[in-house]
Amino acid sequence: MQSDAQALPKATTLNPAFVLKWAASIVQILGYSATAWGLHPWNIYLFLAGLTGWFLVGVLWNDRAIMLIHIVALGAMISGIWSS
Repeated sequence: MQSDAQALPKATTLNPAFVLKWAASIVQILGYSATAWGLHPWNIYLFLAGLTGWFLVGVLWNDRAIMLIHIVALGAMISGIWSS
């Protein structure tokens, strides 16, 4: 006799890179929003946090392209902050 009950899905563990990439993405979106609303310097802080998060994702994934683009963007933002 077959049962109508379905097996419960296995508990999944969250991959740290998965959590970090979504957190960094949300923080960067908040940075874009802060820029649109003229919330300076909060927009810069949010962008710096998001860029750092995505750089760490690149490190966790061993993806040099992600690391390169975000370290260049981070350097550009830091030099812009120091020059203003």
